[in-house]
Amino acid sequence: VIMKNIQTLLLITTLFFYSQFGQAQYKYEREHRILKSQFPAVAISTIEENVTDYRRIKFYKETDSTKVSYEAKLKKDKLWYSIEFDKKGNLEDIEILIKPDDIPNDTYAKIEEYLNNNFTKYRIKRLQQQYPSNTNPIDHTFKNAFQNLILPSNNYELVVVGRKEKGYLDYEILFDADGNFMDIRTSLPPNYDHVLY
Repeated sequence: VIMKNIQTLLLITTLFFYSQFGQAQYKYEREHRILKSQFPAVAISTIEENVTDYRRIKFYKETDSTKVSYEAKLKKDKLWYSIEFDKKGNLEDIEILIKPDDIPNDTYAKIEEYLNNNFTKYRIKRLQQQYPSNTNPIDHTFKNAFQNLILPSNNYELVVVGRKEKGYLDYEILFDADGNFMDIRTSLPPNYDHVLY
């Protein structure tokens, strides 16, 4: 009986530890500017095949605790786009910089509810509408993104300065098209040592 009680206590303690650790575990990400020659050639070809008349393109390498990815940021038709690729140059998603007014009201209300429930204080630094590439062929993903369509497959990515019990941190939070929480990770400040002017 004593042995069974000890096993039960150990199990409860272990589950408690993992639930607490799981909630606090974030993927740290860092982004820095790179030269075009350091960007995957296949990714550059994908951009050139699918986007025309863009301006001010910049290239970035992003690393976090789990992966390396590449991002091209450009301006087209007065909108800022971010095109993200994996380390092999395969398209991952396309994001457009938007404002809260660009999100359906019900969706934004759910996003705000999540933020209010999870932070004592917060400020939205950046808001993007995301077109994941896993749901469509590459040319369709580009077409949907550059037509700025609101689709059920879209996600919303927010960069938020949020206050929790340990103070303020930058968080990158992902929501689906309906405003349901999907993922969170802590963002480190940009690595200014690597900025190329």
